[in-house]
Amino acid sequence: MGTLYIVPTPVGNMEDITLRALRILREADLVLAEDTRTSGILLKHYDIKNHLVAHHKFNEHGTTSGIIEKLKAGMTIAQISDAGTPGISDPGFFLAREAAKEGIPVVTLPGATACIPAIVSSGLPCDRFCFEGFLPQKKGRQTHLQSLREETRTMVFYESPYRTLKTLKQFREVFGGDRQVSVAREISKIHEEHVRGTLDEVVAHFEEIDPKGEIVIVLAGKLKKDKTL
Repeated sequence: MGTLYIVPTPVGNMEDITLRALRILREADLVLAEDTRTSGILLKHYDIKNHLVAHHKFNEHGTTSGIIEKLKAGMTIAQISDAGTPGISDPGFFLAREAAKEGIPVVTLPGATACIPAIVSSGLPCDRFCFEGFLPQKKGRQTHLQSLREETRTMVFYESPYRTLKTLKQFREVFGGDRQVSVAREISKIHEEHVRGTLDEVVAHFEEIDPKGEIVIVLAGKLKKDKTL
């Protein structure tokens, strides 16, 4: 029986990869990549010569059975996404689930992801938080937001720069303009930026300056009312 390795890759700076991840990418029998062109740049940067196979959300239902057979035959396979940890708003979950069902070892390496630096840098409570990933674009979006009105934990969302302002305005409508928020942009890249303040203040900021790059929105939870004795 082989092993499936889930390998995080840098979200920005090429140095944000572990020595273990580099070793696994060198030693694996093949590497599954969300986009072989993007991953090819990373492997070339570290002089890793390995066979890249495209495995992404558009083909995973068709390719997974063949990959499972390779793992059963004893191959060591590494899965990576374009950036960050596979399975976290990226391809990875489906193959990991199917491998686990078959009793195949699934080993996930610790490593880069955009959400953790965004939470810690936000200045908002990070002892407890909920990760919401990308919101539904249309159907169910408002229903989902309404379901979070009473959430007291810090909430974390991924968003496209083209929808960031719209999403922040929707947050203001649902959670109120005085709710604290932090918008992290381009985590671990040259132009990394964190815009913090109330939803009113951050909306005003992005009405003047268009957001660019990869976006993580960290939203404060609802304040708990103090109980009086």
